Amino acid sequence: MIVKQHLIFILYSLCADVFKVAGTKSKAKGSQGQFPITQNVTVVEGAIANMTCRVDYNDNTSLQWSNPAQQTLFFGDKKALRDHRIELVRASWQELTIRISDVGLSDEGQYTCSLFTMPVKTTKAFLTVLGVPGRPEITGFTKPAMEGDVITLTCTTSGSKPAANIRWFRNDKEVQGTTKVNATGKSFTVRSSLQFQVDRRDDGVAYTCSVEHVSLSNPYMTTEVLEVHYAPHLEITHSLIIPQEGQYLKLECVSKGNPIPEPVLWSKDGGELPDIERMIVEGRELTITTLNKTDNGTYRCEASNHLGTSSAEYILFVYDPNALGQHGPDHALIGGVVAVVVFITLCLIIVLGRYLARHKGTYLTHEAKGAEDAPDADTAIINAEGNHVHAEEKKEYFI
Repeated sequence: MIVKQHLIFILYSLCADVFKVAGTKSKAKGSQGQFPITQNVTVVEGAIANMTCRVDYNDNTSLQWSNPAQQTLFFGDKKALRDHRIELVRASWQELTIRISDVGLSDEGQYTCSLFTMPVKTTKAFLTVLGVPGRPEITGFTKPAMEGDVITLTCTTSGSKPAANIRWFRNDKEVQGTTKVNATGKSFTVRSSLQFQVDRRDDGVAYTCSVEHVSLSNPYMTTEVLEVHYAPHLEITHSLIIPQEGQYLKLECVSKGNPIPEPVLWSKDGGELPDIERMIVEGRELTITTLNKTDNGTYRCEASNHLGTSSAEYILFVYDPNALGQHGPDHALIGGVVAVVVFITLCLIIVLGRYLARHKGTYLTHEAKGAEDAPDADTAIINAEGNHVHAEEKKEYFI
């Protein structure tokens, strides 16, 4: 039926043009020398596309729009295709504008505007439809995750054209994932995966998948908060640096773990707290009022969850405030040590001086006596004292 209508419109136009050409040959020369003017159009899926075809001069010759399948949409002001989404905006001898509502990816393609002169003049216009990506979904979360587990988070978005871009964020810091793109008809499905080993630092961390696309003014984002279970770790903090008798001391058992370790148990030297009237336990805190020497010892707190047990210790030594005030440098002792060092140094200097004095000077041997006046070396040897058979042993004398 659509083909028949299309042929009827063409025959109608040709016949009308034949009669017009016969009566207005002089006017036809202007329109036969020009082509229709069109523009490419880009719209987002689901929006409205206006397709306009113009001619600067027309001697009552019809204009026609055809879709990529070469089906006539409008011939002049007459609708040829039964599609409720396609409407006429303006029809004149110099312009034919149509509107396509709720544009889909299937509407993308090359449209043709024809000016029915002899011969027919045509111009193409390409309609580009941008596929809007679907909102991202994150899969792979296990709630809760256990410390040490290796998990893979996958963010998926479909329906984009061209393919969307996916970015990952750990809190506010971007991290790199692995992306794969698959074509689904005219659109694309994009998946990005993020694999890592879970530790306690990931507990409460927000992982965000961000989808960016030319059709979006702002990225689509999806966020999941990771919950990690891990064994407890305890530390004891104290309110006093130097505990003294009569003071007030507070010990707090700071516990880290998920689930939160409960309950906290306090003990002293491996047994129960000895004085429950002065040693008050409130939740994670142990308060000791009016410290005295009997409070000295090792205090221990212990807590556990289903992943393990942890403990921490604090060694308490209570000082006497009076003794702390009397403590100071012992000047007599310091003076004695200095005197001993000086005395030893002086003794060393004296001994060294006597040693050097005994080994200093010049000396002569018997062989040297009488050699000064000898005319030559042989005579010096003959005249030298001690050069006879029963010579005494050579001696050296220190001066």
